[in-house]
Amino acid sequence: MLVLKDSDSKTVDTAEKPALLQPFTMRSVVLKNRIMVSPMSMYSTENGCVRDFHLVHLGRFALGGAAMVMMEATAVTETGRGTHGCTGIWTDEQLPGLKRITEFLRTHGSVAGIQLGHSGPKGASQRPWHGFGTIDESDASLRGELPWALVSSTDQPFDQGWQVPAALSAADMDALVEDFRAAASRAAKAGFQVIELHCAHGYLLHSFLSPLVNTRDDEYGGSLQNRMRFPLRVFDAVRAAFPSELPVMVRISAVDGIDVGWSIEDSIKFAAELADHGADAIACSSGGVRLERGQVLVSRNPGFQVPFANELRNKAGIPTVAVGMLLSAQQANEIVKQGKADLVALGREMLANPNWAAQAAVDLKGESGWDDWPEVFGWWLKRRARQLARR
Repeated sequence: MLVLKDSDSKTVDTAEKPALLQPFTMRSVVLKNRIMVSPMSMYSTENGCVRDFHLVHLGRFALGGAAMVMMEATAVTETGRGTHGCTGIWTDEQLPGLKRITEFLRTHGSVAGIQLGHSGPKGASQRPWHGFGTIDESDASLRGELPWALVSSTDQPFDQGWQVPAALSAADMDALVEDFRAAASRAAKAGFQVIELHCAHGYLLHSFLSPLVNTRDDEYGGSLQNRMRFPLRVFDAVRAAFPSELPVMVRISAVDGIDVGWSIEDSIKFAAELADHGADAIACSSGGVRLERGQVLVSRNPGFQVPFANELRNKAGIPTVAVGMLLSAQQANEIVKQGKADLVALGREMLANPNWAAQAAVDLKGESGWDDWPEVFGWWLKRRARQLARR
């Protein structure tokens, strides 16, 4: 019989619980199950400030049973946004709205997380429904939205026709480290219990890691150790500014593509280094750098990125989060049961069904799973299920 201890030192019997529904502890934070809502940008803020929309959007996942709900990618500087609608945490004025969200999530049984990041060469872009390209004259004329200067590890633009970023100087990097430190401090003030540092998908910190972008010839370029240097500096600043009893995770692109650029071997070394620096888990995604046809890793099947989480978990010795086309409760349960990842993170599947986590309990446990739903919903639905079963 497996017995765990929760934060109140009460014995939790998990002998009959499916792996997906067992609790998981990171530092002082106890997740009631292994289900996390991935950070998903909504491009819907006003000057980086969240609105009632965000409260309802994220709150429904807490009511739907997810153990951890991650705030979307949140910029540590105004010029670190991806779009004009992206969320920010560069000023105290943005904290009240964020605090409303964290309080609601915690009240309804979910751990509140926030992803901190900087867009780097992918900044000053259009919202997806406006084209998702670089901001151009049409955005200025139709919406009054103007571009801003971008920075990156080098002056390589994200794609053809995109704005050319400025390569960060040593002084620029020092300033950004402090921006991340201040953002982590604000995250704690806003009530977030977990930080996820965004080192993936072609954004600023990934631009340092990937040899396809980082062609610097100073101490921040060249060797793997040099390319990891700035992301590790940022991580150390975030870790130092966030309360020591609360966890800091990192999201990485486990590979740039198919046999090109940043590799799984690089990720294993980076993950091990992060673990030594105090990271608590690695979320394993992929891609983000523009590649030639045939080099792009395509999501051809559900769970296509799970092998990355498995590799890092078992070779770098750090808990991992599996992400990417996770669809069914049975699939997610097997991932955790087989030791391929410690947590599973769902994004678009949660948008399609915000009650996915609560429904997973019913799918895996049968009628007793209704008891995992919020009481105000569960008693109704349990009765309804019995009525339908008698028809």
